[in-house]
Amino acid sequence: MTVAEALALGRARLAAAGIEGAARDARWLLAGAMATEPGRIGTMGPDPVPDEAAGRYAAMLERRAGREPVARILGERLFWGRRFRVTPDVLDPRPETECLIAVALEHPARRLLDLGTGSGIIAITLLAEWPEAAGVATDISAAALAVARDNAERHGVADRLVLRQADWCAGLEGPFDLILSNPPYLSAAEMASIAPELHHDPAMALSPGGDGLGAYRAIAGAAPALLAPGGHLCVEIGAGQGEAVSGVLRASGLDEVRVSPDLDGRDRVASARRRARPIRGTTDRTH
Repeated sequence: MTVAEALALGRARLAAAGIEGAARDARWLLAGAMATEPGRIGTMGPDPVPDEAAGRYAAMLERRAGREPVARILGERLFWGRRFRVTPDVLDPRPETECLIAVALEHPARRLLDLGTGSGIIAITLLAEWPEAAGVATDISAAALAVARDNAERHGVADRLVLRQADWCAGLEGPFDLILSNPPYLSAAEMASIAPELHHDPAMALSPGGDGLGAYRAIAGAAPALLAPGGHLCVEIGAGQGEAVSGVLRASGLDEVRVSPDLDGRDRVASARRRARPIRGTTDRTH
């Protein structure tokens, strides 16, 4: 079987299973099976697929047809131009989370805090972009922190990232110039109709239960005491949550609240600022 034949077979198999982007997924899976880059696959049409790689590819196609995400099958996710290890212990990072990085880069920081870090993609990406910065990343899961540690070492930022097992902000001390999070935000009602691929993510990384806003309340409640004056909070949000999360941020005493959309125009990132030190004679009521 040639590479071209394998791609055609994979595309047909995944399309028959109702997979959107069947051609793209087949290309990535074949590249993984052959231990090469997806970009090279298109130039290898007449080349034979080794028997061992063909067997791996067939198994991968079956898993994807069963609605297991490509990143889960390959064990890694491409994010902001870097490859990150993912396991069943962490959320599979979504491309939409790159919107959070884009907003965060508008607020250069010397010290950052990433809450609910999972695979570590947010903190690690920003530390890689800001060589002079240092950070703290927390997660309630020890297994997730182990994945984040591996990714931090892979990308050369482990010496600038402190990993802490904590429930959101518990036990932390500021000040931080920037606080970030991609918290669980699906409501209990939404969890009943999630896509099959999402069932491969840890449930606690998807939903806090109830109205889906519990994590934002916890983070916003602690943020003013942890942020340096003039520091920023940036959080990923679900489509349609802009108004509700903005209200949570304002109620905590943060100002300059802004909602930024993703490429499809949906609410994706909410950001806010802790006001700078008050002018003499006024009172800072952010605490």
